[in-house]
Amino acid sequence: MRAQDSATASGTIAVTIGTETSPTPATASPPHAPQDTPGAPDAPQHTPKAPARRGTLLAALGVVAFSLTFPSTAWGLESFGPWSLVALRSTLAALIAGCFLLAVRAPVPARRHWGGLAVVAGGVVVGFPLLTTLALQTSTTSHAAVVVGLLPLTTAVLGSLRTGERPSRAFWVAALAGAAVVIGFTVQQSGGALTSGDLYLFGALLVCAAGYTEGGRLARVMPGWQVIGWALILCLPFAVAGTAVALPLEPVHLTAHGVLGLVWVAAGSTFFGLYVWYKGMAEIGVPRASQLQLAQPLLTLAWSFLLLGEEVSAAAPLAAVAVLVCIAATQRTGRRARAEQRAARESRPVRS
Repeated sequence: MRAQDSATASGTIAVTIGTETSPTPATASPPHAPQDTPGAPDAPQHTPKAPARRGTLLAALGVVAFSLTFPSTAWGLESFGPWSLVALRSTLAALIAGCFLLAVRAPVPARRHWGGLAVVAGGVVVGFPLLTTLALQTSTTSHAAVVVGLLPLTTAVLGSLRTGERPSRAFWVAALAGAAVVIGFTVQQSGGALTSGDLYLFGALLVCAAGYTEGGRLARVMPGWQVIGWALILCLPFAVAGTAVALPLEPVHLTAHGVLGLVWVAAGSTFFGLYVWYKGMAEIGVPRASQLQLAQPLLTLAWSFLLLGEEVSAAAPLAAVAVLVCIAATQRTGRRARAEQRAARESRPVRS
């Protein structure tokens, strides 16, 4: 039961879109260099309304997928040790990604993109799942939920620094308010107690935010699923080696829940969710996509109640409503900022 409680907040999640392997048709986007754009949509300003709605929906699907990671990890820990689970998760996800990349004959990314892919791999594929799984050996779900609540704000800050996006003051007010609601809720539920796993959790927060930011940037120049696909391929040798070392050292007790949890965190959490997440970030921007993730801890609580039978306090629905209001505010400020930027571009004189 300890593993179930703690793992409810253990990793990041992703869902797999097996049907969306073909690139989205470019509508009004200008062509890119062949090695950079195998049909990927460009920045959202060219067709503002439809890509914004689609990007929001895709990012939201990613959040739903991420919210299922923790219960799935709890199930996986019934059968595998933490190191074995993370290694097997990465290995299976990389094999799935490799099959997709081969099936569509995806071009190998340009050399200049491999550094960014390494950041994605280290932060999202390995770092966050490993650090949170280790932290959850001693920390509770509430403590890990604090990290998840801070992740959107951290991603927005790193995204602004990395991509040059400058959200408005109203955006930051709404984002900070949403983060405060999530943190206040989780700390109140845990009584404010801290554990030795906090260093793991804060480390996971930083590496995951860096991976999200770099993945969102790369998803502007290549399909989002290929971003996570090549990042997984980059990790495959290390994942196979980790599996070979961890499995003999940690006990394995196969159960239906354990196998199902492993399959989900590999195919869903580590591939599909990150696919739709990066695709959504490419269309609506890193800061606004990151704020949708404010709902993740509350969704995780709902899945924990439904799938693991954990109790959810009466404060959860109130916190959920408050977070959704903050998310709506960040989305509204984002739409207003896009409209102002579009008007500014149209008003510029054309130089001959």
